[in-house]
Amino acid sequence: MQLTLTSDQRLIRDSIRDFALKEILPHRMEWDESQHFPRDLFQRMGELGLMGMLVPEQYGGAGLGYYEYKMAIEELAKVCGSIGLSMAAHNSLCTGHILQFGSEEQKQRWLPKLASGQWIGAWGLTEANTGSDAMRMRCVAEKDGDEWVLNGTKNWITHGITGDVAVVLARTGELLDSRGITAFVVERGTPGFSGGKKENKLGMRSSETAEMIFDQCRIPAANVLGEVGEGFIQAMKILDGGRISIASLALGMAKGALETATQYAKEREQFGQPIARFQAIAFKLADMATSIEAADLLTLQA
Repeated sequence: MQLTLTSDQRLIRDSIRDFALKEILPHRMEWDESQHFPRDLFQRMGELGLMGMLVPEQYGGAGLGYYEYKMAIEELAKVCGSIGLSMAAHNSLCTGHILQFGSEEQKQRWLPKLASGQWIGAWGLTEANTGSDAMRMRCVAEKDGDEWVLNGTKNWITHGITGDVAVVLARTGELLDSRGITAFVVERGTPGFSGGKKENKLGMRSSETAEMIFDQCRIPAANVLGEVGEGFIQAMKILDGGRISIASLALGMAKGALETATQYAKEREQFGQPIARFQAIAFKLADMATSIEAADLLTLQA
């Protein structure tokens, strides 16, 4: 398990840190309060290689590994959890699913646009009554010649309205059959595919979360990822990697909170001295740092 950064990794970290401080920090409150999804920011992040970190260079990606990916999410999340969340969902879910299970033709078709930030990706598994219980999904796809007809709604989807392309899991077999779900790639603009209600969230408000609605949406058979019936198994594998990215997101936010709390404790004075000198405050900061260090090591181990 790697515990220290190489010189190249330090350069990557520093460039991401500088980008976050210059391009995100001055706007994060405005974006959050207005629930604005800064689409143009993600195109600039694509230029830095942050939108296709795990994608090989032959498909326009950065060709990096999970260590660099974890580090990048943390640096963004330190400054803004919303931006870190959207970046992680784009990389791990939509882009990651196509990278892991797409054919060569599918990778050539979609990965360069996703890795460059030209396109934003979404991933549709969750429904109103099927979160972890994904095998009970009601979104269905029926074969009609060389096409599949998709009907149903996906809920609480990151980039459900803004995303240019989505990987969508739909039932193609019997209810509760783990081999009865298939993954499809659906591009924005496909007739019958629309964005629905945007959620008014308590936090992370500049990361868009919304419904995706499919009404007689016809999808070419060429847009099936892998084999018909493999979607559930694929999704579970994709979520394994996604959990590392979400752990990294939480770590980054926690590190940002600790940095802010420590700085405030050094500046705020009571009884003629900074409150950081009081044991009650120092112990709280030490407990925070200890928990973060433990979580960091657990994430690295994963």
